[in-house]
Amino acid sequence: MSLLFAVAPALPLGSSGKFVAGAYIVFLALILIYVAIMAVRAQRTERELAELQRDVEAQRRARELEPPLEKETVG
Repeated sequence: MSLLFAVAPALPLGSSGKFVAGAYIVFLALILIYVAIMAVRAQRTERELAELQRDVEAQRRARELEPPLEKETVG
């Protein structure tokens, strides 16, 4: 199969070469924008998870420090 590509002549692009290059540039730009958006979302999610973890740890510490409730006896 690769021998066939080696023997086949290159396709002449003519005036459409500019459009092909433009399409590749637009595609690359879209990929980069998508990756940037996903990075921002990942950072925000990590920040929110860290905040939730701090809140949970604070509640655990508060529960450990408060005195135990006395149980009422029925009788």
